[in-house]
Amino acid sequence: MTGEIGAPAMVDIGVREPVWDRFFWVAPLVIVGSREADGGYDLAPKHMAFPMGWRNYFGFVCTPRHGTYSNVVREQAFTVGYPRPGQLVEASLAASPREEGGEKRILTALPQHPATIIDGQFVEGGYVELECRLERMVDGFGENSLIVGEVVAARAAEDALRVSDGDDADLLRSAPLLAYLHPGRFARIEDTLSFPFPAGMRK
Repeated sequence: MTGEIGAPAMVDIGVREPVWDRFFWVAPLVIVGSREADGGYDLAPKHMAFPMGWRNYFGFVCTPRHGTYSNVVREQAFTVGYPRPGQLVEASLAASPREEGGEKRILTALPQHPATIIDGQFVEGGYVELECRLERMVDGFGENSLIVGEVVAARAAEDALRVSDGDDADLLRSAPLLAYLHPGRFARIEDTLSFPFPAGMRK
């Protein structure tokens, strides 16, 4: 079927299989931290992760097959760190599979520091850190679940913090963001433009 004049034709890709690997889409990349049953800590990158509305709630998609899910159910808390583009290797290492005994010993190579309110860890050097208490879990999205937490503590690196008299474009040039382009690519976001909101638009 042909689209508007000058636009490429749209192709039916079907829905018998998940559609998300058939085209690229932009997502954040965060590292979710959770406490293990043995008292250690797990760190896992997530890209289906986002604020839940305008209040202080944060959600991410997980599966009961992953350690993060059972850790959050047990501990009722998790951390969220936003890595910088220069931390791509650290984020990738956090995705390493567990070893035969269930451990992810590679995580010991990542510089970390503790959360302040909940029992959790962050990878050093990120630009935003959130500490969350579990608010609810919604199962049933196929094999996946939505995990939602209330943000009970938050910190931002000084160089990434928006200020009233600052220029947002300059801020992003000096402190660029890391984005995940599913499937399997990433981007460094530093060249940005103001969005043309219509007059009178509200949240």
